[in-house]
Amino acid sequence: MERLWNSNYIKVMTANFSLFFAFYLLTPLLPLYLSETFGATKDVIGLVLSGYTITALLFRPFSGYFVDSFPRKTVLLVSFAAFAIFFAGYLAAGTLLLFTIVRTLHGGPFGALTVANSTVAIDVLPSSRRNEGIGYYGLSNNLAMAIAPSFAIFVYAETHNFELLFWLAFAIAVFGWIVDATIEVKNKKNDVRGQTSDISRQPPTIKPRKLSLDRFFLARGWLLGVNMVFFGFCFGVLSNYLAIYGKQVMGITGGTGTWFMLCSIGLILSRLQGGKALRKGLLTHNASEGMVISLVGYTLFVASPNMFGYYSSAILIGLGNGHMWPAFQNMMISMAHHNERGTANSTILISWDIGMGLGILAGGAIAELFGYTAAFWTVAITNAAGVLLYFLKTRQFFLIRKIEEEA
Repeated sequence: MERLWNSNYIKVMTANFSLFFAFYLLTPLLPLYLSETFGATKDVIGLVLSGYTITALLFRPFSGYFVDSFPRKTVLLVSFAAFAIFFAGYLAAGTLLLFTIVRTLHGGPFGALTVANSTVAIDVLPSSRRNEGIGYYGLSNNLAMAIAPSFAIFVYAETHNFELLFWLAFAIAVFGWIVDATIEVKNKKNDVRGQTSDISRQPPTIKPRKLSLDRFFLARGWLLGVNMVFFGFCFGVLSNYLAIYGKQVMGITGGTGTWFMLCSIGLILSRLQGGKALRKGLLTHNASEGMVISLVGYTLFVASPNMFGYYSSAILIGLGNGHMWPAFQNMMISMAHHNERGTANSTILISWDIGMGLGILAGGAIAELFGYTAAFWTVAITNAAGVLLYFLKTRQFFLIRKIEEEA
């Protein structure tokens, strides 16, 4: 069996960990920062934070196009550099308007970077271990989610200094860029001369394809994308309003970091346990199992507003998403050709971003009008609708449209 843990794969995972560590370092505390520093209300906080996701969403289709049409390593490094620089921009944003502009623009390089880095990860994986490798790749996200929020909350509790957190995020992002710069990305397919080509020096697409919708969005996988919107909505509400909900509704002031840590433990355990199933190609099985577990977690979170429900839901949501995410990503990639992998990656991320953006906006608006409990009941209902759609339509949609695996 081909080697999974090669040096380039480890480097891509390390860079991805840095990317998401920098991201999650700020995510749980930004609502508090906006409230305490600028006096922003709940609906304004939702509007400001949703800008990041909306911009990432707008960049995703073009990111997939550039990753599939130009040297992938070049796209990766340019995106990572821009992503890092924007963290310094938060330090210069002295008003709510300026902060909103910087935060909104920051979503652009984030959207491009996540597509580029995950596509390069697919390229450096041996074809026989791809499903399994994509599942393990997500461990770097999950470890970052486990550590970064707790670390950020600890630093803030000790220093009450948001500027320090912005500098830390900048430094960690720069480290990720340095790691990605050392990756050697080789194309596994031969070019028209019968020679192996290097994707880091030339585009992966040898013959230019006609410009069409499929260059920006994998139309063959549209229903998978629609289904993912439901699940992105749920996590968008939860991840952005968890800290305020815990503080205002449950009286938990230091539990956000613990919640994210438990969620990440669930994510990590499910990735490890699900690796064998992914290696066997049991994608629909993993997706089904993950969605049902997540539904139980989201329902428990709002139906049992106590310490048991709060922390148990974290583990269940982590376990569920850890099974569902790599399964959906692999299903989307299984519906794409080699020179459409960037587009396939961007499509699944676009769908997640649409859901996240809608969740952040709707969650803030519902919380302002009816309270956070109503917002999280909306999450549970939306998740149930997504599960129903999958079992009624999406699973069969994938089985009919998947294509033969390419090297």
